[in-house]
Order: sequence, then structure tokens, then C-alpha cells
Amino acid sequence: MTKGFDLAALLAERGAERYELHAKHLNHQLPRMLRTIGFDKVYERAEGAHFWDAEGNDYLDMLAGFAVMGLGRHHPVVRKALHDVLDASLADLTRFDCPPLPGLLAEKLLSYSPHLDRVFFGNSGTEAVETALKFARYATGRSRILYCTHAFHGLTTGSLSVNGEDGFRKGFAPLLPDTAVPLGDLDTLARELKKGDVAALIVEPVQGKGVHEAPPGYLLAAQELLHRHKALLIADEVQTGLGRTGKFYAYQHEDGVEPDLVCVAKALSGGYVPVGAALGKDWIFQKVYSSMDRVQVHSASFGSNAQAMAAGLAVLSVMENEEIVANAAAVGERLKSRLAALVDRYELLADVRGRGLMIGIEFGRPSSLKLRSRWTMLQAARKGLFAQMVVVPLLQRHRILTQVSGDHLEVIKLIPPLIIDTDDADRFVDAFTDVMEDAHNGGGLIWDFGKTLVKQAVANR
Repeated sequence: MTKGFDLAALLAERGAERYELHAKHLNHQLPRMLRTIGFDKVYERAEGAHFWDAEGNDYLDMLAGFAVMGLGRHHPVVRKALHDVLDASLADLTRFDCPPLPGLLAEKLLSYSPHLDRVFFGNSGTEAVETALKFARYATGRSRILYCTHAFHGLTTGSLSVNGEDGFRKGFAPLLPDTAVPLGDLDTLARELKKGDVAALIVEPVQGKGVHEAPPGYLLAAQELLHRHKALLIADEVQTGLGRTGKFYAYQHEDGVEPDLVCVAKALSGGYVPVGAALGKDWIFQKVYSSMDRVQVHSASFGSNAQAMAAGLAVLSVMENEEIVANAAAVGERLKSRLAALVDRYELLADVRGRGLMIGIEFGRPSSLKLRSRWTMLQAARKGLFAQMVVVPLLQRHRILTQVSGDHLEVIKLIPPLIIDTDDADRFVDAFTDVMEDAHNGGGLIWDFGKTLVKQAVANR
């Protein structure tokens, strides 16, 4: 008799070994890092924008799984769609038919960007970027891709080639032909385009690292420059897309911008089934798939699988029926305005910026002697430690999960589920105010932890 598989029993028996299993069999630095910063929590369950631990304590999620959980966790509509598609016992991934769900999801996704015509479905954001890079190079017959400094487009080899963070690139050369241009610098862009070998510029309308928005008018002017030189504009909306910034796509904040290729992923999954998509103009797809001989010239083994397509369709349905984009705009504006009001109150707080529910909180050098000496000590050990010092008490004291917005940056990034309400926003602001009060008054928790981080930073040199 075949023995069945009991997932609940397995988790009950082995779940407590989670950190040891990761240390032994996966990335051993992850549990080490989590323990160092006090993030080695054990979450028992989650729903919407909240987690609960074994003691029943509630945690507010202001990270959304790096923006994957746009609808929060376990949205009932997405759950039902996945149950339905599994119960349907579809003949999935035969590779020699044209199932309806990919076509329906492509049709729906394209309705939000009517200047685009076709979609390629993969499994992640970095796959969507890889697709856009390949298609741009093939369609233009050119090899070089321009990207913006401080950009993040993924970590596979092609997307790494347009990654603006040296720490990720180090040790993986040679990469694809590429050139970094400053975000917003049209003169440098024009100078590179004159060389005649540029296939495309790939750009995040709001950069995830540091939460820097493209200056007003930049995307449209860049698009015009690119097209004049027969190059393409690729909008990386993997993080900013599907309502994150208060528009369905972040590039839509600027009238007239119509990218040739758009990359999406993360929130399209509903938090369940990995999915990525590259949307593009018909002529680009016509060039790539130019004959029946080239029908499989670009494909993905699990691309367009029924579960991912069902999740994506359910996500878009929820976004329309529950007015998710409008909620992101309204709650994001409340959160940003309340945080911005604190800038003049706290000298360690330098700036609050962003759009919708993608907000950056930047810290800077204080003016008072006592705080300046402490700030200087942290900066000497490692830039970015103060932001990490703020993240820790937000979790340990207030049970709010946040993240630092990149290595060596004094910026916290807020990318919560798009379903958070005003109570959640106010809870964060009240907790953040408490932590800032503690920091400015020399409170023990934040500065004592800073000493721990300094010691760790020095030890890692």
C-alpha cells in the first residue's frame, strides 16, 4: 500500500528546524544575517497585510515579500481561482495546443496598456527583463543596452548586466555589452545614442534602490531621443507595476510615454504562483518570431502554466472590483504626507519621497553635536547602519516589518500590500515617530543595537 504524504504532519514534526535546515542546506548566510539583526522570528500564519507568531502577536507587513504580495497574503478570490483550476484537471503544458487562459490573461493585461500588442509569459521578473533585452537586441540588430545608475533589474546574467549595483556584479564578469547613464541625464543619453550601437534603454520609472523617481519629463524626452536613434524604451515595472505607485503602471504618471517593451511580475502572481510577463509592440514580436522555424526561439518550460494564468486573472479581477489602484494612491498619499511632516521635527530625518505605496524614508547627518558624533561613528563603520538601526526596533518593539532600501543606503523603503488601510498607515507613522523620538533622545534600544551593528561591520571587513 502506498504511503500518503502528510504536509501538516511534516511541518509539525520538522518545522522548528527551519533555521538549522537553511544553515545546513541553503544559503547559510541568511539565518546568520537574520539572527544578527534580530529578525529570526517564527511566523505561524498570515492574512492580508498581517502576520501572527505562535503567541498570537500581530505584525504589520510593510514589505509585501519585496512587493510580491500586492493583494496581501491569501486573498480569498485568488485562493478560489487556484482551487478551481486544480479541480478542473486541465490538460496543461502539452506544448502542442493553445490553451485559453494565457490568451485571456494576455488580453486583459494588454487592456491596461493599449499601445502594446503581445505578451510573453515567463516565471519571474528577471525572466521578463531577460526577454525584453533579447527582443530589443534582436529587433534592432544592435547589442548594447543602456541602464540607469543605481538600477536593479534582476540577478540572472542578462539582467545583471543592467544592474547598477557593483556589489551584485562583482565576480560575475564578463557580462553583456552595457553602459550606465545617470537617471534623468538626457545629455549623457544622447551622447551614447549617437554611437549608433544602442538597442534600448531599460529604466525603472521609480527606482527600487533608494526610491528615486525619474524627473518630470525625462521618460518622454528619453523616448523621443531613443526613437530618433532607432532604439527602444524598456520600462521595468516588475516592482512598480500593477498599482504600486497609484497608477496601473508607473510610467503612466507622465503623459505621452508609451514604452516599446514593459516588464511585469511580482504582484501579478497573487503571492502564489511565480509569473513574469514581457509586453511589447507587435512589430518586435513579429521580428523575433519571424517564421515557423523560429516558433520556439524564445520560450520557458513553465511559462503560461494554468495555475499562474488563473492567479493573474484573479489578481486583475480583484484590482478592478476592489479599486486597489485607487486605494494605493489614497493611502499612500496619507502615509507620505504624515511622514513628510516629520522631516522638520527630526534632524536625523532628511527626506520622504515616492509615489503611492512605494515610499522612501531617507536619513541624513544631524546638526547637533551629540547626534552628529554618533552618526559619524556609524558612518565610519559602514554606511547604512542607521537605517538598519531604525528597522530593528520597528520590528522588535512595534512588530512592523520593513526593509533597508539597498546596501550602503540610509533609506528605508515602504512597499506594503496595496490593500493596507488608513489604520495600518497610521500605525506605521506612530511607531516610526516613537523610534525617531528614541533616536533623538539617546534612547538605549536603538543606539545600543547600533553598537552591535558596528562590531559586526568591523568583524566582516
